[in-house]
Amino acid sequence: MEVIPVLDLKDGAVVHARMGRRAQYRPIKTPLATTSHPIDVAQGLLSLYPFETFYIADLDAIEREGDNDAALKGLKRAFPQLTFWVDNGLADLDRARRWLAADLGHLVLGSETQRDDGIVRCLRADGRVILSLDYRDEFVGPAALLGDADAWPNRVIAMTLARVGSAIGPDFARLSAIKARAPARCIYAAGGVRGAHDLIALANAGIAGALVASCLHDGTLSGAQIARLRPANPERAMQE
Repeated sequence: MEVIPVLDLKDGAVVHARMGRRAQYRPIKTPLATTSHPIDVAQGLLSLYPFETFYIADLDAIEREGDNDAALKGLKRAFPQLTFWVDNGLADLDRARRWLAADLGHLVLGSETQRDDGIVRCLRADGRVILSLDYRDEFVGPAALLGDADAWPNRVIAMTLARVGSAIGPDFARLSAIKARAPARCIYAAGGVRGAHDLIALANAGIAGALVASCLHDGTLSGAQIARLRPANPERAMQE
């Protein structure tokens, strides 16, 4: 089970995401950092556990209201050992290729910003590309993309936006359905993860990893629990 912390960026700051209501997001207040500056928050998360990968949502870019490229470049300089999965709303093949060539991270293609399945299909063999299947009440994106699992890259995020920051648990039914449709793909859960219990249940369901935020900042999920999430003895995670 791979645990990937999330940085939601808006106006150069890390914000507290909740249930996909982006207009209401405000700079995060967390015991892990004294400010909402991305480098401070990332350093705070790394103080919990030596994560290797961070997921970044550039909310300004997704909403076509600017971008957080400067913050991303700053994170890349500050933490060269990290891999960043970045959703910045790209929906143009040439721009996606240029972004990948700039070597800022791995590119997350969110279904909510795609016009069709063309870009995902063209880039599916690139190991730096991840697909995010985005859901509110229903799937958000082109039906062709959801309908053809053969077009998906090896890594697929099931992003349930209505559960982000909600602490109501992952959408296990949806995750199981996606995993059944693409059993050879690595499926990642996003939205609603509450702590080690959920991570163990996800691992038992064959889910490769989870994107998490709130449970790290509120202390529900500890570094010790993450370290003990091993397939050989997952129940030890519950002892912390």
